[in-house]
Amino acid sequence: MKIAFFSPMPPARSGIADYSQALVDELAQLTQLTVFDRATPRFDPQQFDHVIYQIGNNADHAFVYQEALRSPGTVVLHEANLHHLIAEMTIKAGDWDAYLQAVEYDAGPAALAYAQRVRALECGPDYEGVPMLRRLLERSRALIVHSHWVAEQVRKAGFQGPLAVVPHGAWVPSVDRMAWRERLGVRPETPLIGIFGFLKPYKRIAESLRAFRRLLRVNPQVRLILAGEAHPDLHLDQLLRGLEAQVRPLGYVTPEEFTGSMAACDIVLNLRYPTVGETSGTLMRALGLGKAVIVSEVGAFAELPDDICLKAPVGPDEEDVLFEFLDLLVSRPALRRRLGEAARAWVERECSWTQTARRYLAFLETGEATAAPSSPPPAGAQVAIDYIKGWARDEEARRYIATHETRLTRTLEITPRGTAQDRVLEMGAYLQLTPALKTRLGYGEVRGCYYGPKGRVDRYSLLSDSGERFECEVDLFDAERDVFPYPDEYFATVLCCELIEHLERDPMHMMAEINRILRLGGHLVLTTPNIVSARAIAAILQGFHPGFFPAYLRPAEGAPSDARHSREYAPREIRNLLQDAGFEVVRLETGEFREHPQPELLWVRDLLERYGLDTELRGDGIYAVGVKHGPVRRRYPDWLYD
Repeated sequence: MKIAFFSPMPPARSGIADYSQALVDELAQLTQLTVFDRATPRFDPQQFDHVIYQIGNNADHAFVYQEALRSPGTVVLHEANLHHLIAEMTIKAGDWDAYLQAVEYDAGPAALAYAQRVRALECGPDYEGVPMLRRLLERSRALIVHSHWVAEQVRKAGFQGPLAVVPHGAWVPSVDRMAWRERLGVRPETPLIGIFGFLKPYKRIAESLRAFRRLLRVNPQVRLILAGEAHPDLHLDQLLRGLEAQVRPLGYVTPEEFTGSMAACDIVLNLRYPTVGETSGTLMRALGLGKAVIVSEVGAFAELPDDICLKAPVGPDEEDVLFEFLDLLVSRPALRRRLGEAARAWVERECSWTQTARRYLAFLETGEATAAPSSPPPAGAQVAIDYIKGWARDEEARRYIATHETRLTRTLEITPRGTAQDRVLEMGAYLQLTPALKTRLGYGEVRGCYYGPKGRVDRYSLLSDSGERFECEVDLFDAERDVFPYPDEYFATVLCCELIEHLERDPMHMMAEINRILRLGGHLVLTTPNIVSARAIAAILQGFHPGFFPAYLRPAEGAPSDARHSREYAPREIRNLLQDAGFEVVRLETGEFREHPQPELLWVRDLLERYGLDTELRGDGIYAVGVKHGPVRRRYPDWLYD
């Protein structure tokens, strides 16, 4: 599929430019994409299968709007109003006749009469009452919007063509929160509130500052930052009079400073009224950072899940509600952590840029946007550990299973079921889980593989304690160097459990080969120790090695040495690993790993909570499931290779 993509792009100081860059990065992995970030007199839509126009309500989008009228395609409408854009293209250019014609075409004689008063400088443009959508909607072949609220508005405006609601994509950045608090001069225990983006009056800045003044009376230690340029109509100096010691306006900040300052905050205010249905990229970034967010209960913001943010109604009680919400979140750190954790989980589950790109393509191909992929169906009732023990070949195997029974049962629980037509591969197969893949999960063909001389195949025939027979072939090769001995897209599922931490040289070779042998939509189940677990943090703080298994293996005379742990991973690194290898992450969790006494680690959680650091994903083991959605994206990602 060949797609033309029209949008302002960075360094344009536009939220839609940032949105488009993130989306383009994903679409370019999945289709043939050409980006047009300025007017082009020689554009030929016949050279493309589809044309996408990103339309926003400011002058940056004038060239996009004009081309969308000349060459109809799929319009992505970021809000249900374009009056500011049309005014910039007409009034600011001195073309009052074009403005009057546009107003009359959009809303009729009464709107024209009002616009003539605007021309006479008797009043300002009716930005809210006349959305200036009609001409664009009539020329658009299809529409993509970010909320059901905007979808309803364009249907009311008369658009009858194909329409998809594709949630705004979200960033899940990894930022050193404490380092940014240090840069801002904010102590670790100080509650910090932030307001971000262009500081316009409709973002309820005045109302927020009045609520903040009241908050200071009961929580004098709280502080607030304003990151963004102030609109000329805001009169920020007057609003901040008397708050100079507690509120810091940062002015315009770079993208790095924007994200870093937001990461430093405990609470983010993202208020809008009136609204024309815009979905805030700033809000999505705050949710992806796991912040406790307060939004206005209007428009698209009202559609957000109730468990990921607090919603303040607009009206006479707005200031009172804002004060109560702020006081609640400042005084109850556990509540704001729960909100932030739920927000980030929702973003990762529903709003990844990969999901956004796939929904775009599905809509272009079929006229319908796909839903986000769900986690694979669980295996059903937990596979009893006694069943797994029943396949143990000797006493050593029984001891190993007893030590690792939590990990083994959890791995089978997250592995999707198969059918008689499906094939599954267990890498690093010790044959503890392997029989259950057939007898309990239903796969028709089960294979194993292990490290060894390429080309050799070991054949096993096992008899369980209950008399069940299981036969399996185990292929030997080097997962870091060899081409796996299987055809392309051969397997429905691959298990890579307790293997990646042993690799010494080139883990992405293995990931690329797993991608190759999995069918599109197939599952990769990956488990590995967690280098940032609560146990690891406790070890570091008490002066010990954080690795789950840092010991060297004692050499045995005349016997080959087993591979020790070469590199252990953090959960976010496993997410990056899967995404770089062409997988969409549908499950990422941590939990217990081995059956042995655990030291008391509540003090570690208390320490993390005190400094506002993540308490999630701190179990000893990482359990992840990815769905193959395309080819490998980055063969040598910077975070893994030097």
